[in-house]
Amino acid sequence: MATIRRLPTAGGYFVTCVAAGRRFNLGSNALQSYPTMRTMTRRRKWLVAVAALAGLLLIGFAILVSLMPSSRELAATASEKLSAALGVQTRVGAVNWTLLPSPAVVVEELFIAQPKPITARRITLYPDLGALWDKRIRFNSVLLDGAVIPQLSLRGLGSKAPKNTDPEWALDALPLQRAVFTDVTWISRRGIPVIYAGEADFDPHWRPRTARLERPGFRPRTDLTLTRQGQDDRWTIAINLGGGTANGQASLQTSASGAMKLAGKLRPRDVEVAGTLQAFNRRPAISGKATGETTLSAEGDDVLDLAQSLNTKTPFVMGPSQLLRFDLDKAIRTVGKEHAGQTPLDTVTGLLETQNTPDGMVSYFRSIRATSGSLTAAGDARLFNRQVEAEFAVDLVDGVVGVPLKVSGPTNDIKVSVPGGAVAGAVIGTVLLPGIGTAIGARIGAGIGKLFGSSPATSGTVAKPSTKPSR
Repeated sequence: MATIRRLPTAGGYFVTCVAAGRRFNLGSNALQSYPTMRTMTRRRKWLVAVAALAGLLLIGFAILVSLMPSSRELAATASEKLSAALGVQTRVGAVNWTLLPSPAVVVEELFIAQPKPITARRITLYPDLGALWDKRIRFNSVLLDGAVIPQLSLRGLGSKAPKNTDPEWALDALPLQRAVFTDVTWISRRGIPVIYAGEADFDPHWRPRTARLERPGFRPRTDLTLTRQGQDDRWTIAINLGGGTANGQASLQTSASGAMKLAGKLRPRDVEVAGTLQAFNRRPAISGKATGETTLSAEGDDVLDLAQSLNTKTPFVMGPSQLLRFDLDKAIRTVGKEHAGQTPLDTVTGLLETQNTPDGMVSYFRSIRATSGSLTAAGDARLFNRQVEAEFAVDLVDGVVGVPLKVSGPTNDIKVSVPGGAVAGAVIGTVLLPGIGTAIGARIGAGIGKLFGSSPATSGTVAKPSTKPSR
């Protein structure tokens, strides 16, 4: 037992310390070091307490991990739940929990059994633990890395699943704050694969605050960016495509019954048509830069309905361009027997209308007019499921309707026909009246051909696919 007494003196302090029966006289310097000794003792105590607490936490964590289901058990449970929710057999390779750097659930090797299966290599979900504690479903973010999604395999997905009537869990007004996806292959209904990447931040009720979709690694730059205007259901759209741009805006109206109506306008400027189609692994038929004005519209009860009913109308103008796989002059001279080659065009104008349907997108080319030297072609075309039907009138003398031309069949093996009577009439007209007589004779010959059924049917006889969404 030690006692310390501090006595004032003329020169400062005189300290007497009695320890183990002995007296020690200390100066003021020794007194100053005494609080430091006490501070060091307190620090040691805190270090011991922190170490003990850390040990307890580690022990608790080890106990928690030992009580948690294994990755195999979690995968089996997830497979069962997803199969019931989607209405088709679903398999999950593994499910793992991670705590650092933040709590997350990692789902690996997802397989949704379909004639063309949907697969995902890795899905990382970052749940909102506070929401889960309140039995609300909400995720801070979701990361999808590597997936293959055939469009046809989405039809009817989940339609056979029983409705969830359990009110124990509630979907949060903002169920997902952020979504990021990389290396996602979308396969169109015609089997064309395209790889995408993107990200989106959401406001309540699935309203994207910002969103970005891109073709990674493709040049020229190909991407789309959406930005919400305040809290209104209105977004600005910025698109880079084919070396040009297509910027504009879109708005969404929702009725009291929940029906939605989408409207928007874009301004395509100097968009290279061939490069645009190549960006989505399509085979182009024409090259050249297009400029126009696009109107968007869609109606439906949900996002799927909007996508399946989307309609676009684009009056456009193209300058110098080229038909890449069609020689117009050769088709006329050989009465449609030969057409392989290319056709340089001075200008192309017209209206492009696209209509999404549950069976695919239909493209209508209306009031098309193309000039190539002394030739002018005008007409309409329809493209659906890689099948083209088109009718044109080729002016042999500018300003006067000339030889009718019909193009039909699959896009990789089109058939071209020119009514023989039209060509014969054009030859006779040239003999009787050079110049304008050629076109007059072609018109007379085409009329004779109609009497004998050799003239192509009008495009109006082609049935328009239903635009009513189906599930």
